[in-house]
Amino acid sequence: MNGEADCPTDLEMTAPKNQDLWSQEDMLTLLECMKGNLPSNDGSKFKTTESHLDWDKVAFKDFSGEMCKMKWMEISTEVRKFRTLTELIMDAEEHVKNPYKGKKLKKHPDFPKKPLTPYFRFFMEKRAKYAKLHPEMSNLDLTKILSKKYKELPEKKKTKYIQDFQREKQEFERNLARFREDHPDLIQNAKKSDIPEKPKTPQQLWYNHEKKIYLKVRPDATTKEVKDALGKQWSQLSDKKRLKWIHKALEQRKEYEEIMRDYIQKHPEMNLEEGVTRSTLTKAERQLKDKFDGRPTKPPPNSYSLYCAELMANMKDVPSTERMVLCSQQWKLLSQKEKDAYHKKCDQRKKDYEIELFRFLESLPEEEQQRVLGEEKMLGANKKGATSPASKKSSPDTGKAKYKAREAAMKAQSERKHSSDKEERAKLPESPKTAEEIWQQSVIGDYLARFKNDRGKALKAMEATWNNMEKKEKLMWIKKAAEDQKRYERELSEMRAPPCSANSSKKMKFQGEPKKPPMNGYQKFSQELLSNGELNHLPLKERMVEIGSRWQRISPSQKDYYKKMAEEQQKQYKMHLEIWLKSLSPQERAAYKEHTSNKRKSMGKVRGPNPKMKPAMQIKLESEEEDDEEEEEEEEDDDVDDDDDNGDSSEEGGDSSESSSEEESEDGDENEDDDEEDDDEEEDDNDSEGSSSSSSSSGDSSDSDSN
Repeated sequence: MNGEADCPTDLEMTAPKNQDLWSQEDMLTLLECMKGNLPSNDGSKFKTTESHLDWDKVAFKDFSGEMCKMKWMEISTEVRKFRTLTELIMDAEEHVKNPYKGKKLKKHPDFPKKPLTPYFRFFMEKRAKYAKLHPEMSNLDLTKILSKKYKELPEKKKTKYIQDFQREKQEFERNLARFREDHPDLIQNAKKSDIPEKPKTPQQLWYNHEKKIYLKVRPDATTKEVKDALGKQWSQLSDKKRLKWIHKALEQRKEYEEIMRDYIQKHPEMNLEEGVTRSTLTKAERQLKDKFDGRPTKPPPNSYSLYCAELMANMKDVPSTERMVLCSQQWKLLSQKEKDAYHKKCDQRKKDYEIELFRFLESLPEEEQQRVLGEEKMLGANKKGATSPASKKSSPDTGKAKYKAREAAMKAQSERKHSSDKEERAKLPESPKTAEEIWQQSVIGDYLARFKNDRGKALKAMEATWNNMEKKEKLMWIKKAAEDQKRYERELSEMRAPPCSANSSKKMKFQGEPKKPPMNGYQKFSQELLSNGELNHLPLKERMVEIGSRWQRISPSQKDYYKKMAEEQQKQYKMHLEIWLKSLSPQERAAYKEHTSNKRKSMGKVRGPNPKMKPAMQIKLESEEEDDEEEEEEEEDDDVDDDDDNGDSSEEGGDSSESSSEEESEDGDENEDDDEEDDDEEEDDNDSEGSSSSSSSSGDSSDSDSN
């Protein structure tokens, strides 16, 4: 037999083992179970039906689905799978006796003839005439000409053809009803399957509705003409009108699912579950519905994409191929400070989006929540208390997940409210970044531009570059990471610490207060170098070293020149300060003195004065220490070590003021000047309390330069 040669070897080996397990009664039961699970209208090849058979439903007694399948494969090798001529003749005899059974009804000789449409009536009437006039024309050319002629017909002549068509159509319907009465067996066989009709898409519902209206106006229109007339109208519909049909399609979908559940229970042998879960909405239609339901728009994934989106809004006239190139070029021209601003803006948008998304999820049923979370691919959803669709399926208690999502949304909303009220409540500090993260943040825009906004490739390239970098190159980013860690710890301690009068007084500003000048010659020299931008290409640390070395190289006369300039500015500052203090009211003067004294007390607790130093020198160092932040002090110590090698004690004070003057020249920002102004307040208080202490402080400062 043909089938025996192709039998798999593994089945032949298993046949003797299974032979003892299966009795004749069991094998007959297996075949009966297989019959019961076959579809009612089985007309496919046996291999096709066999591949779709659910063997778990065939299983019976102690025989699993896999065992039943293996036994059937064994039995089927003993059965021929071709038909003999005798069998074909038997089928042919059945066909001759019932030639129309299972065929289309219109092929039956008694089946009524359908009436011709108005156009075909005109075509059949005129075809012979035009064929004689144009014998060289093909049937296709004749059809085109007659179609054009029919469209050009006046309405009166068209009406004649339409009336004839409608009259014959009514007659056809009467004859069809009579045929159904005379041949009920044929009608029964021709009935369609009782499977519920699948729900229609929004576009199909709209098309059927518009088609009825169109045919009322033009009953003679062909299907092609209707499609041509209505084809482009759906895409031109407004969102509001399209949404109406989307809602109708969803309602029809719900009804279909309920009917199908009942049908599947009544017909378990039919595998119809796959069709039930398929959506009737396209991606664009689903997005439109979600938008009207309040789903927030997803923000750009990174700062570079955000910048491109803002830039492209004003580049509508530029070709799309050139837009990305221009965006990449413009991004590279931005300073690091501007890129960081976009990065912060992008992070804020992501936080806002997450809060709005959780609020949107609360308004949805559980199934829709799973769909939205699946679409969003929210990897961080577990941190906020929400679960992904996979985790929801595996978790038996979905109520807890829903409660956690609601709780997380409320918590995020309250955090946002607290952070917006900066004056009353402390803001949670941003978590510290690693050295690699800080480096990636500074260069990600360039990498995204290089890889055409492909974030995956950009991240891989950055990771490879970082791993291949030398330790010297990484050192700067490691230091920045250490500074970021200190910043985080400092902000966290400030947030946890109770509010005190010293902290609140530090924020006080006094209008019209004179700006503090450089304290000595070195500070004046460094301020001049930094303000002209000559050293802007160097990092902060290298700038300090370069300024120190240049100070050592200049002649003593030049040093004296800078020292005199600083002294002159100090004198002018003191005069302006005295005039300003006199212009204050007694209440403002008292507030100013209290402010400076509170600052001294708070600094004294943290850092006590050196008992070996002179009192005037203590006042001077105290004000200088307040003037600098913790990171700047570390840099000052390094520069002081460099300067001490040459025995120049004036540079010790100069470096201290250098970092603050550098920030002042680089940023030119009023916010950074506030720290210097606060330090001036301490110095000024000393001057206002007694001119002797001020002069001694100034004298010590000048002496240190000369030394």
